[in-house]
Amino acid sequence: MLILICRIIAAWYHLGQDQGFPAPGVGMAIALDQPHAVVDARNPAARTTLLQGALEGHVLVKNTNNALPLRSPKLLSIYGYDAAPAPESNIAKTGSSFFAAPWVLGFQSANISVALPGFLNLLNLDPFPQTAYQGTITSGGGSGANAPAYISDPYSALVQRAIEDGSSIFYDFQTVNSTSAVDAASDACLVFINAFSTEGYDRSGLHDDFSDALVMSIADQCNNTIVVIHNAGIRLVDQWIDHPNVTAVIYAHVPGQDSGRALVQLLYGELSPSGKLPYTVAKNESDYGRLYAPDMAAPPFLKFPQSDFSEGVYIDYRAFDAMNITPRFEFGFGLSYANFSYSNLQVSKLAGTNTAEYPSGPIREGGETDLWDVLATVSCDITNTAAVDGAEVGQLYVGIPGGPLKQLRGYGKVDITPGQTVSLNFDLTRRDLSTWNVEAQAWQLQSADYNIYVGASSRNLPLIGTLSI
Repeated sequence: MLILICRIIAAWYHLGQDQGFPAPGVGMAIALDQPHAVVDARNPAARTTLLQGALEGHVLVKNTNNALPLRSPKLLSIYGYDAAPAPESNIAKTGSSFFAAPWVLGFQSANISVALPGFLNLLNLDPFPQTAYQGTITSGGGSGANAPAYISDPYSALVQRAIEDGSSIFYDFQTVNSTSAVDAASDACLVFINAFSTEGYDRSGLHDDFSDALVMSIADQCNNTIVVIHNAGIRLVDQWIDHPNVTAVIYAHVPGQDSGRALVQLLYGELSPSGKLPYTVAKNESDYGRLYAPDMAAPPFLKFPQSDFSEGVYIDYRAFDAMNITPRFEFGFGLSYANFSYSNLQVSKLAGTNTAEYPSGPIREGGETDLWDVLATVSCDITNTAAVDGAEVGQLYVGIPGGPLKQLRGYGKVDITPGQTVSLNFDLTRRDLSTWNVEAQAWQLQSADYNIYVGASSRNLPLIGTLSI
């Protein structure tokens, strides 16, 4: 605890926050629940960034028979509790506390009462709902939740597109059961589900049976079922992912205020999906081993569990590689409407660099300054072999001797037009190639051969080379 306090106070002094700090009320009211001057902190220049973040946060993981993009369907059928906005008001009720409004903490679609024990530091070992059944989610919950100026929900955005295309829309946002009829004339059926997470409690699982039953019910009746998941973290899909009528699946994550706008652009091919998974999706919860179940507190220390982190650095894809477990969707995975090929791997050690076993530079923020010296460069060519524009995230992994099979050490996104070839370049620093030596209490650079991998995901790495130190 003392070390943590020292780090916080050191940064506070280093950035000069101990002097010249404005008095309370500058930029934010002293009491938000009292009459005060409104401060609009929005920057119009950020609107493009917000939309782009939503677009790039969607990850297409299945697209059978080119189900996507949609091509002016005559009839779309929309299902699921997550498609439409929550009916919960985002206006504080008369006589109630501003801070009690569910939307303030991101709970307009979820039940805030189940999280209150966590917010109040009260012990609650009961399982919590994993899903926000009352409408689409755009952020996680808690004090860091996003309360946007507006919410473009998927249903409203799809209605606007239907107006433009002359399409018809049928919908059912029911939440009481998973039985809903499908019109046989439907060109596509969109099913919207979510996985909610918040400060105040942990998710009790990685899937929920109600949502999975809903997907199965629609897929049994519709031969072009497209599933969209708004998910805060990992969400398993193996109850239905291999259903022959589930033709496309998108992990939409929590895209913020432009959720529907972004989704419709991707569904209709105005932009090709380019997002990649920042986690590994397993086929079963047990594939995560002991990491799936948190360490629980034991008497007499009911609020202070002991976690030894015996897994070390072997988490997510590094653990799956070490245990030779095949995931459903690996870390870094994501499909596009374009296709990309990788070629011409070049691995070059820079001349004249210091490759001593341990760094020796002066210590600054982040450690010795020479930890950030570039020791080698890696480059490759990526070609768009499709007939549509696309963006690809090339990923560099390094196999450090004595460590995990491979570890992500660089990535870059490039826009590529049909037939175009683009070069992607990576720098490898001393820190990228080092391992923490517990006995020496320093980052150690080994004299050895390092395996270099470049490709589209942690398990799709067509380019392999060697760096000798």
